[in-house]
Amino acid sequence: MTEPGRSARAGVPERPTLDGIEDTWARRWQDDGTYAFDRSKARADVYSIDTPPPTVSGELHMGHVFSYTHTDTVARFQRMRGRTVFYPMGWDDNGLPTERRVQNVYGVRCDPTLPYDPQWQPPAAPVDDAARKNPTPISRRNFVELCGTLTVIDEQAFEALWRRLGLSVDWSLTYTTIGRAARVASQRAFLRNLARGEAYQAEAPTLWDVGFATAVAQAELEDRERPGAYHRLRFAGPGGREVLIDTTRPELLPACVALVCHPDDERYADLVGAVVRTPVFGVAVPVRAHPLADPAKGTGVAMVCTFGDLTDVTWWRELALDTRVVIGRDGRLLPEPPAGVPAGPYATLAGQTVAGARRAVVGLLADAGDLVGEPRPVVHPVKFYEKGDRPLEIVSTRQWYLRNGGRDAGLRAELLARGGELHWVPGHMRSRYEHWVGGLTGDWLVSRQRFFGVPVPVWYRLDDTGEPDLTHPLTPDESALPVDPSGEPPPGYDESLRGLPGGFVGDPDVLDTWATSSLTPQIVGGWETDPDLFGRVFPMDLRPQGQEIIRTWLFATVARAHLEHGVLPWRDAVLSGWILDPDRKKMAKSKGNVVTPMALLEQYGSDAVRYWAASGRPGMDLAFDPAQIRVGRRLATKLLNASRFALGLGAADALRAPATQPLDTAMLAELSGVVAAATSAFDAYDHTAALQATESFFWRFCDDYIELVKERAYGTGPGADSARAALATALSVQLRLFAPVLPFVTEEVWSWWRYGSVHRAPWPTTYEVDRAIGSAADAGLLRLASDALGQVRRAKSERKLSMKAEVPLAEALGPADLLDRLTLVADDVRAAGRIGRLDLLPGRTPELVIACAV
Repeated sequence: MTEPGRSARAGVPERPTLDGIEDTWARRWQDDGTYAFDRSKARADVYSIDTPPPTVSGELHMGHVFSYTHTDTVARFQRMRGRTVFYPMGWDDNGLPTERRVQNVYGVRCDPTLPYDPQWQPPAAPVDDAARKNPTPISRRNFVELCGTLTVIDEQAFEALWRRLGLSVDWSLTYTTIGRAARVASQRAFLRNLARGEAYQAEAPTLWDVGFATAVAQAELEDRERPGAYHRLRFAGPGGREVLIDTTRPELLPACVALVCHPDDERYADLVGAVVRTPVFGVAVPVRAHPLADPAKGTGVAMVCTFGDLTDVTWWRELALDTRVVIGRDGRLLPEPPAGVPAGPYATLAGQTVAGARRAVVGLLADAGDLVGEPRPVVHPVKFYEKGDRPLEIVSTRQWYLRNGGRDAGLRAELLARGGELHWVPGHMRSRYEHWVGGLTGDWLVSRQRFFGVPVPVWYRLDDTGEPDLTHPLTPDESALPVDPSGEPPPGYDESLRGLPGGFVGDPDVLDTWATSSLTPQIVGGWETDPDLFGRVFPMDLRPQGQEIIRTWLFATVARAHLEHGVLPWRDAVLSGWILDPDRKKMAKSKGNVVTPMALLEQYGSDAVRYWAASGRPGMDLAFDPAQIRVGRRLATKLLNASRFALGLGAADALRAPATQPLDTAMLAELSGVVAAATSAFDAYDHTAALQATESFFWRFCDDYIELVKERAYGTGPGADSARAALATALSVQLRLFAPVLPFVTEEVWSWWRYGSVHRAPWPTTYEVDRAIGSAADAGLLRLASDALGQVRRAKSERKLSMKAEVPLAEALGPADLLDRLTLVADDVRAAGRIGRLDLLPGRTPELVIACAV
């Protein structure tokens, strides 16, 4: 494509560039309120998005750019379709990740026993390794304030990156999961759950992270392969019979409460109901039968301990076994043995770490002659908290739970039905939801023994001996929310009575961060605080999120909305795939293979990075590929230059004029099909198909149509008028088709010749394009002309001639009907190919052949 050799129209730059357009347009969009939500619109005119609030205790990476770009294309498309888009942004800033970040950055740790120091100042950050290894203890209030300070700094950095990426969120709708609105909504929902009997307290075996010293929910578990060893232990059975069992956790021997075999295992049928004695400790334990026992694993009989793993919990509960807890919350063996366990051999274990106790028990077994053979190394899956770095233990604690169908078949069926009502994109993701809900083994544990979170909003009366009445918690009125029971008295009490007999004590725990994040539609929608807004946005239209948190965020949000409102929280759920590294491995912070986006945004431009992100469909994994980002840069540059060329021909003045020439109407007819395809794809949340259809047409438009038509467009008369009209319509339509994916370059070009923002312009329709076609159109003519021109170009290339070289004579061979159609565009083909004479010779070949005499 060559320059037209005439001065540019006013508003079109002499040398268009992509450099700097992100800053220019991000400021303009903010100043003009381009993406502001119009809350005067009726619910039918609103498209509301429950945007994932990213965790701010770290860095955004290309996985975030990938998925959030997908959501932004939806928001931009819906806005151009005439909907007022409710598109907030949240920051997930409470919970363990923030606490850990504060500890690492400032070298501090929370000590709730310390008094608040209003004069305390944090050290300059970041601190050195010595400070991290020996953190300074500070009060809970000081620690929470420091968490709040750091999250504000992190949130500012995240917002700057999102603006650079071009997310079209309404920044006035920003919220945080520790902000006042979130605390009020979270506590209100909990109190209503409590009033309806959906929230309850229980003393029960609890998954426990020793490093964080907190309970963990089932949904937060992950298996990690770890080395271990099978130890074969000899139990003493009746009549001197030896009963051998294999275990990877010999340190739990003093916690043994039974042996279990499968009901159909004939090897041990005569032992079921009998009693055996544990080695070293000599404690009598029963032998029971249970279908979860695996005859093919180890010796076929298993040691049941309270508690080694979740299967132990199941056996303990279903077989009504005794309880002998030996591991405390600090991950060490308790100082005193459980009832019935002799103190003598246990004394060597008391206070030991799990690893130390394991070595000690193995030594005792060897000394007693009850360790059979040598330990056998094994690599096996071990349960971890997804954010922890030490294996989980199971300890008995009193915690708050929320009913989720894990122990209620009726509620489980209702929540499975909700999953069936939801529109899943892609559809197969629904099975993951159903698998999770169907496999729940208990209710949702929602209390956490942490500090930076939403406090559990209850207190307890203390009796005359100072013991709390845990069965009748004191609760605040909803009008008093948010409350912090650790620093505020309950209704009817004075702070001076805290901790005294006859007084009160506050619940020390906070709610699981998912217990707050599961209410994001309610938090940002103004539930109970702004009924007018809530009625316009809830239930929401879209929940975009990662597939790995279906079991946590998606399910929990469905459960909370079902319990509180009796509806789904949104109509559609769109799930993202994963970003893979060049070795096709999932990018993850824990693997150290993530790529941060800012340098790429600065090097290639935001539109180029967004183009790469839009190349991945919902639910499909995408490899990180800088080459694809470079393709996006080339596309954005071509859009600048092609637009400048078309506008330089005077296309701007021909907008809405009809196209009358066959080649022009053919191009527009094909473009009409592209509009239909892109619209259908966006309606189905397939931004990739929409981009592919638009981009494929765009390159043919640049490489073929513009080259074919430019000589005619330079001239005057009906032919030139038709060319300029077609160029104007095509440019206007293509800018809008590209706008959801390439917001910056399309806005830049739009500003050269149109008023307002392209992102507030109406989405193109087939009617709009068809209206610009002033006469009957043969949509295949553009491809026919492109084929003919391509053959001329190939002939020149094979002879190593310039594309500007003259062709004195060319012959077009092919079927008569094909050549009759070629006649309609022959003048444009001759001009573009620089052909002196073009002879049409019908009937010589079965398909079009252009023979050039050069």
